[in-house]
Amino acid sequence: MPDTVVGVLATLNSKEKEALFVCESIAAAGARPWLVDLSLRPHCVAGAAVSGGSLAKVGGSDWDSLAGMDRSSAAKVMVAGGKKIILEAYDDGNIGGVIGIGGANGSSMACSLMRALPPVFPKVMVSPVAATAAVQWYVAESDIVMFPSIGDLSLNRITRSVMENAVSSIVAMARLQAGRKERSEESPPLVGVSSFGGTAACVDRVTEKLVGRGYEVIHFHASGPGGKTLESLASLGELAGVVDVTTHELVDLVVDGVYSSGDGRLRGAGAAALPQVVVPGALDHSNFWVGMVPDRFRGREFIRYNEENILMRTNAEEFKALGRMVAERLNDARGPVTVLIPMKGYSEHTKRKTQDIEGREISNWAQPEVDGVFLSTLQAHLKKGQLIELDLHINDAEFADTCVDAFFDMVNV
Repeated sequence: MPDTVVGVLATLNSKEKEALFVCESIAAAGARPWLVDLSLRPHCVAGAAVSGGSLAKVGGSDWDSLAGMDRSSAAKVMVAGGKKIILEAYDDGNIGGVIGIGGANGSSMACSLMRALPPVFPKVMVSPVAATAAVQWYVAESDIVMFPSIGDLSLNRITRSVMENAVSSIVAMARLQAGRKERSEESPPLVGVSSFGGTAACVDRVTEKLVGRGYEVIHFHASGPGGKTLESLASLGELAGVVDVTTHELVDLVVDGVYSSGDGRLRGAGAAALPQVVVPGALDHSNFWVGMVPDRFRGREFIRYNEENILMRTNAEEFKALGRMVAERLNDARGPVTVLIPMKGYSEHTKRKTQDIEGREISNWAQPEVDGVFLSTLQAHLKKGQLIELDLHINDAEFADTCVDAFFDMVNV
């Protein structure tokens, strides 16, 4: 019996031939397929190791009841059951990876199951939606590898080749999984550091100092998925602590910008009782796509960052909301918290001028009085940890060193 087992996620009532082709390809590659049926309606197709009826039962229902539900309600049942089945197989060491095939609905269900699995565990999805913007929702904060199926999922020489490539990928990754797990157990503690171009000097020095003290560092780019992943890995116990230099995504949450990471930011690490150093890095702006700034903001101050991004300068009203938001979330933290405020600026953009929406120069980006609204609001509402003001810019070497010192003060208590 092959020692590599790959879970296969598919709706057999609509993708039977494709699912069997993937299973045959896995077997041809020297591994063993473990087929899980995600079908939302009863059918007579046999061959699944875990039938749709079994999945529905684990999810708290049965196939006959699913037949009377709308697609969304039925999918919730199958996802609930599928997560339990998949996680049990993972916990017992019975699978080395998972591959899914499906259209929009099949991809939604399969990816929901994959997102429940730990990071780095091999996950592959073959789908026509892999070539669309919807990938950001299917992958979200996980590490699912998406293979665009090129054509819709029916068997022909093009889609067969895509599925064979995907199978080769998942089998190879699954074979590496056992060795990777052994290496991870021997690795040094991992610290999450949030990053952005405007805070790069601070991030680089913080990283250098942490590595010099025997830690590993993982950077999370503050463009939406990065913040989600930081909180997710913290919740999963993968991080030893967080130096949250770049809390920028919170601004986009407030103004509905394009780099929001949703409502979970500054929650996961606190709930996991991790030590957190928190900095208002790049809180001085939000992000929009060029040419797509909402009309209500057209009279504001901006910087054209590149061909795709335009940055909007954070105003006093937004800083007031941010100060309260940060305080409330940190007050709920179960672990130690230190907030460091760089009084001379929250990003590298303090050296630049603001512009109107058309690109005409208006004023200075450095606006300490406006930034001060964040600090005063935070002071009024923060009840947890330390709040320290430093007469430094965020990218000053001394500020970065203070971030690291504050982290180790909490770790060594």
